[in-house]
Parts: sequence; C-alpha cells; structure tokens
Amino acid sequence: MRILGVDPGDKNIGIAISDPTGTIANPLTVLKHRSRAEDAQAIVDLAIQNEAGLIIIGQNLDEEGMPTFQGRKSARLGGVIKGNTEIPVRYWDESGSTKTARQARIAMDVSRSKRSGHLDELAATVILQSYLIYNSPNSEDANLK
Repeated sequence: MRILGVDPGDKNIGIAISDPTGTIANPLTVLKHRSRAEDAQAIVDLAIQNEAGLIIIGQNLDEEGMPTFQGRKSARLGGVIKGNTEIPVRYWDESGSTKTARQARIAMDVSRSKRSGHLDELAATVILQSYLIYNSPNSEDANLK
C-alpha cells in the first residue's frame, strides 16, 4: 500500500509518497499554501492520484508529547482532509524533520548556494520514512507497539 506523507507549513506543504510496498519514501511535490480547504483538497487529490491507502501528516510535538501551536494547525488541516476522503489520516511527530533534511543535503555535497530554498518535500520524505521504519514488521520498535 502506498502512503502519502505531508509536511504542512505556513508557506509550502511538502508531499512525499511511499513505494507500493510501503518501505521507501520519496519526495513527490511541494504545494503552495492557499487556504486550509484548498490545501486539504489538493492533498486528497494527490492521495487519490497516487493510489495512497493512508495519509500521514507531520505534527510538531513539545517535550511532553503534546501538539505545539504548529502541531495544532496540522491537526486542523488533518480534520479537513478527513472530512474530504475515506482514506485514513494519521499524525506523526515531525520534530527535527527539516533539520534532518538540511543535513541530508549537506551529506550529498550540495553546495551552500543550492541548499537554500525550501526543504519541504525532503522534510515530508523524512517524516514518512520515519513512520515507515517505525511501522515496519522488521523494526525493533515493532516490539514496543
């Protein structure tokens, strides 16, 4: 089953998609933020076009595991998405996803000038890949579920 990953932001929304086996996440696209309703419908449309069976939305959490201000905005977006589709929606802690995406670009020897700009699709990929790894039947964390 393909899974769509979403990294919601105030300006851009990063989107990633898994392979059909739900093992590997890949960047898909970046949506420009318009309104919650338009963003939600665009995400649902992408999920349908890519035959996703699940939508994962990145959500910022604080030290106690509670949603931050941005995390609550993600939940509101998720609520509208849920109202527009039968595809299940889940939230996943996105803490550090942008930092990890930036470090990945550095590790790939991308020049500093080319590293500037949005990392949204890479951050969505980081979020989705962390979800896929955690939920893999071979994951050590699977024993903690």
